[in-house]
Amino acid sequence: MTEDKSAIRNAATVIVLRNRLTEPSILMGQRGAKAVFMPNKFVFPGGAVDAADKDIPLTAPMPELCRERLDEKSEPGLQTALAAAAIRELWEETGLILGEPGTWDDTVPEDWQGFAAMGFRPAADALQFVFRAVTPPGRPRRFDARFFLVDASAIQGDLDDFSRASDELSHLQWVPLDRARDLDLPFITEVVLAEIAARASNPEPPAIVPLYLHTEEQSLFLQLKGYPMPDAD
Repeated sequence: MTEDKSAIRNAATVIVLRNRLTEPSILMGQRGAKAVFMPNKFVFPGGAVDAADKDIPLTAPMPELCRERLDEKSEPGLQTALAAAAIRELWEETGLILGEPGTWDDTVPEDWQGFAAMGFRPAADALQFVFRAVTPPGRPRRFDARFFLVDASAIQGDLDDFSRASDELSHLQWVPLDRARDLDLPFITEVVLAEIAARASNPEPPAIVPLYLHTEEQSLFLQLKGYPMPDAD
């Protein structure tokens, strides 16, 4: 079956925050010039949810508050798949591991074999759901992206070792938070950066999560905050 490139795909993006109380910096890389989606732009690691992500055994779930916010205005049961996608994409694009030491009990899916070979199992308890955005109509790819913040202290190993990263992102680097806007960024990344800067010193997951929703008629800033939202579709 041919993939419908116009369909909105669920996606997970990871913002790794380092030295948040002293000199905060975030991990970013540059997309290739030939990339269909956001060529040449500096972005956070992330990508689409794979079908197998929903069955990945997490050693620890996300905080309950984040799971509740993820469930709002979403198809049910996506929390594990989104968390697994975030951890997998972080590993694939940067070579960094968010997990706990351990061996896998079952057959390891192909996309996770390198992760498992390092002696780790994925853990989601350090992921905080902080932002959600839907790509506007008319773009070559559309995503319903959930942005997750993780403190760099939760990453296993050397934070500056990107030797196991794929070639999807180049120029991987820790960017000072107050200088990130000097890079060539997508608009939505600039919006997310403002959210991260506002909560850099707060280690708790947010009770209210912004949702940037695009329809054919308008763009809306909404909030996920624990009660039913008005339909905007």
